Amino acid sequence: MALSKETILDVVRPVCPNVETSEHHDQLTLVIPIEDIVEVCRELRDNSLTKFTFLVDITAIDWNRTVGRFEVVYFLQSMAFSGRLRLKVVLPNSVHPHCPTVVEVWEAADWYEREVYDMYGIKFDGHPDLRRFYMPEDFADPATAEPLYPLRKDFPLMGIPGSMPLPPMPETI
Repeated sequence: MALSKETILDVVRPVCPNVETSEHHDQLTLVIPIEDIVEVCRELRDNSLTKFTFLVDITAIDWNRTVGRFEVVYFLQSMAFSGRLRLKVVLPNSVHPHCPTVVEVWEAADWYEREVYDMYGIKFDGHPDLRRFYMPEDFADPATAEPLYPLRKDFPLMGIPGSMPLPPMPETI
């Protein structure tokens, strides 16, 4: 038995009455206010009508716009009902964005949140061990000493100037 949009919304609305929805290629996305994300995740996991016990992934999007630049996206699966769901949280505008951690809901969120922090610079408040995942801890702009996050839209396309030699360009050979 597949999960219907109505069933999911019946479970979420008591916890988060102002949830927004969208559908694309028959995939449901819920846009959740940042202050409600942990409780919505817990309810979706624990409610017998949904049982979203599997956190597939967490990622982020940098839209590089003035309002709502960053979004954190959660991909959930209900093994019991063969259902998938995407949750989005639009973060308040900030150079150093923050989002509550969901590690207490799904332990696997630990690694996913560390990856998002390392690549986008989004800090997960309450995370038990938030540190860089791929990049060195001191990965920063040599000129300003500001931390760098490779998947942000403002990261230099050719990397950090002078950090490593580039191969010769065909026109200079």
